[in-house]
Amino acid sequence: MKRNTTIGVVGVVAAAGLVVALGAAAFGNLAAKTSPSPVAQVSPEPPASTPSPSTEPTAVPTASPSPTPLPTATPLPTPVLVPAPLTGRPVSPAVAARHPIAVMIDDLSPARPQSGLASASVVWHAPAEGGIPRYMAVFQDDMPDQIGPVRSSRYYYIAWAAEWRAVYIHSGGSPQALATLRANGRGQLVYNGDEFRYSGTFFRLKTRSSPHNLYTTGPKLRNLGKRLGAKDMAYVPVWKFAPDAPLESRPYGGTISVSYPANVIKYSYDRVSNTYLRSVTREKKQTDAANRVRIAPKNVVVMMMSFGPLNDGHPNKHRLEAKVVGSGRAWINTNGRTIKGTWKKAALTKPTKFYDAAGNEVTLTIGQTFVQVMPLGSPVTIKAGSNQPPATAVPSPSPTAG
Repeated sequence: MKRNTTIGVVGVVAAAGLVVALGAAAFGNLAAKTSPSPVAQVSPEPPASTPSPSTEPTAVPTASPSPTPLPTATPLPTPVLVPAPLTGRPVSPAVAARHPIAVMIDDLSPARPQSGLASASVVWHAPAEGGIPRYMAVFQDDMPDQIGPVRSSRYYYIAWAAEWRAVYIHSGGSPQALATLRANGRGQLVYNGDEFRYSGTFFRLKTRSSPHNLYTTGPKLRNLGKRLGAKDMAYVPVWKFAPDAPLESRPYGGTISVSYPANVIKYSYDRVSNTYLRSVTREKKQTDAANRVRIAPKNVVVMMMSFGPLNDGHPNKHRLEAKVVGSGRAWINTNGRTIKGTWKKAALTKPTKFYDAAGNEVTLTIGQTFVQVMPLGSPVTIKAGSNQPPATAVPSPSPTAG
């Protein structure tokens, strides 16, 4: 009995020891799982008290949503620009392909100021009747909203318009010109846009007297050109162009003066804008009536040409004819400098080109060109500018009050 009791006590003690051992192992495992960091596990001194492990579930942090990226702007393609064939200006390919339109414009006093001249790519100015000049403005880069007054045709203007097979706009003309247009006005030389046939393209201003009140617009002329069969195409420039000369290489001042029997044209070179400010008799500073812009081309060419009476059966009209195909003297003015040379036109549809004294083709400045066509013997005066700035006037000292 005593032996059994001893065995029972030993068993109880052993069991208790086993329970303690198991509990200690379990506690150690729990402590290892809940230890915040490896540093805490190797701490030399245990904490004063060990809190009971929490039975609450540990919150798992939720990841913040990534911000939606802003859409990236697609870069716009760089516009493709090409030189305009009549001016060298950088324009879109569609503008460079526009079919040129040549318009006869009045130059009598009641017609001034004219509309559209500032927007033209090239302007030809030549005598028409009895020495009274007339304009032919060729439009390509810019088509203005108002052009006029529109006047009648002459043969030598057709020859200049034929260099581009332009849509040729006029109101009637000399018998010689009208016969040429009837035979070659469907694209052989030009596309004939006579006001007497296409009156809907024109209108008359009530503020001016006839015949100096016939006008049209750029959009109307573009539409007429399409009706006439003049198609846009890739044109090859016939003149050479280059950018403006640097400011420091441009001269100070300089003038060009040419005289017709009815009026005098004067150009004053402006160094800053690198243009030739144009003036005419009585109007002085010439401006465009459509937009009030001063007429100021980048290039001024003066051509000498043989003119004579036109034997058309109407001597009282004092019409003229000109030797438009051939060559002659020319002064090419660009960047404030004057180049003495020649003009040449090999055939009716060939371009009029300009050469220096050595026979090299002249390079013009990018922009508008005015061509002054003068009868042989006409007064032409060109005054060169100076490489030195003009002297600045020294103000007089103010009198001292005494």
